[in-house]
Amino acid sequence: MSFRKTTPILRIFNESKAKEFYLEFLGFKIDWKHRFGEGLPLYMQISKDDCVIHLSEHHGDCCPGASVRIETNELEKYQEDLSEKHYEYSRPGIEEMPWGSKDMSISDPFGNKLTFTNAIST
Repeated sequence: MSFRKTTPILRIFNESKAKEFYLEFLGFKIDWKHRFGEGLPLYMQISKDDCVIHLSEHHGDCCPGASVRIETNELEKYQEDLSEKHYEYSRPGIEEMPWGSKDMSISDPFGNKLTFTNAIST
């Protein structure tokens, strides 16, 4: 038996706010988007390198307020890049954790928390 990577689904409420945060600020790209029809909720996949996240406006898919950890081997560089963007709603900093890793936590406009960490699992 073998298990593979996990793809989190995060609740969003506004496509333009989601794009502003995830694409313009965090630097993700849209892989694909789906709606069952015009005016219906959006479901889309975004990615940055090997990190894949699904964003959903569907109320039954997930609840706002989720928390995900995203591993990166360039945490300091990513934090510098984000700081240079002067995003109005977030100025993330890096925190040294008691267990030895460094984390940078950012909340999206919908109450979800993304923690970027240099703690790499093996």
